[in-house]
Amino acid sequence: MIKNTNNTITLDATGQSLGRLASRIAVFLQDKNKATFEPNKAGTTVVIVDNFSKINFKGTKSKTKIYYKHTGYLGHLKETSLEKMWEKDPERILKMAVRGMLPKNKLRDKRLKRLKIIK
Repeated sequence: MIKNTNNTITLDATGQSLGRLASRIAVFLQDKNKATFEPNKAGTTVVIVDNFSKINFKGTKSKTKIYYKHTGYLGHLKETSLEKMWEKDPERILKMAVRGMLPKNKLRDKRLKRLKIIK
């Protein structure tokens, strides 16, 4: 369910899958849903995600999906499953998914600052 006010869009995450929700958020953060879309502007829309704790993971995704992080030292590739990351910091999962769907340029971090997550 989407609630749209002036420059704020509120999305209800209940029962939605992570990827589909993240792609929808990425479109709103870029202002691609507006007629005034310009790829070189950061946009003004603030996206608020409600009920993020009720998101749906299909099948065995929570056990099989693995996030990788490298410390910079030789042989220090760290692995974390989705299940462990969900226990530690669930908001980070959505932010990483949305970050990967935004264009890789200097506007990406500015757009991500306009994403608010409510558990």
